[in-house]
Amino acid sequence: MRYLLTKDNVKLLGRTFMANDLLILGLSGTGIEFEYSGPAFDITVKAGKASIIPDNEENYTRIAVYIGDERVKDMQICHETSVIHIDTTPGLNKIRLIKLSEVAMSLIGIEPLELPESTIIKPTPALSHRIEFIGDSITCGYGIDDEDPLHGFKTATEDMTRALAYKTALALNADLSCFAASGYGILSGYTDDPSTINQKELIPPYYETMGLSYDSIKGTPDTVNTMWNFSDFIPDAIVINLGTNDDSYCQDDKDKQEKYRKLYIDFLKKVRSHNKDAYIFCALGLMGDRLYPIVCSAVNEYSETTGDTKISTIHLPEQDASAGYVADYHPLESAHEKAAHATVAAIRRTLGW
Repeated sequence: MRYLLTKDNVKLLGRTFMANDLLILGLSGTGIEFEYSGPAFDITVKAGKASIIPDNEENYTRIAVYIGDERVKDMQICHETSVIHIDTTPGLNKIRLIKLSEVAMSLIGIEPLELPESTIIKPTPALSHRIEFIGDSITCGYGIDDEDPLHGFKTATEDMTRALAYKTALALNADLSCFAASGYGILSGYTDDPSTINQKELIPPYYETMGLSYDSIKGTPDTVNTMWNFSDFIPDAIVINLGTNDDSYCQDDKDKQEKYRKLYIDFLKKVRSHNKDAYIFCALGLMGDRLYPIVCSAVNEYSETTGDTKISTIHLPEQDASAGYVADYHPLESAHEKAAHATVAAIRRTLGW
């Protein structure tokens, strides 16, 4: 029997969309989760073009499959069509397939499941809360599996389940949706030259879409041209963690910082326009907190001018240089854990979760 991967059959994780019966996964943490009772079965996935170029491992999509809480598969998709065999145990199994790598470099599509008629398949229940994280490489778990700070980006070493957003959601028993891309900011994406602004890598222009990807799957629309239906995931809380990349451009320049502050306020208005009831937390500090006072100023002005009181800031603890780094001087998992602890504490304190 053929089962389309719709919300009637599976829980959809994060921002996904259907194209020609394929469920497209782009953003970090997107996937499916369902309860299943039946024999072993196969999940067939279609790769984006980046995953079928020989010797392009740095951009192959990385996924994980869980049965219950055990990760049973951790793999990169490197063929146009890949078949993932799932061995099950007697009784009801909780199956989760989650995309570990980010949207910019990697896409996959999951085909409908072909299962015996006697199969039981149903979405897993909703968790206690819903959280959206809006961020950059920190949210994506950039390089977290490579503890050599001199190494650069690879999808093979990116695992968002070991990072701040996922750990926060897990601790709060919350369903999670992430909108994030490494190197992206509000005023400027990452730049190694403070005199040169990077306006190509910005979160606000793409927030209403499925994200910008340089990858594509044959016969499906581009993610950046596919709009997100905000009614499909209505968060109780939103955590915005943007400013680390902006800081590479702003540095100590007050004029640049003021431009960042004004654009931050504009982005808060955009986020609020699509999320009427969510409490918004504005976080910064894990990879440096120079712009944190600017974030606080932006939040204060936004709240005063709009009357919106469902917003506050979180000062994240900065990573400890003496403990080491992962690729490109990104945070160790232990640093993500400390940041998640601070974020969880702030959310519980504010919302009583």
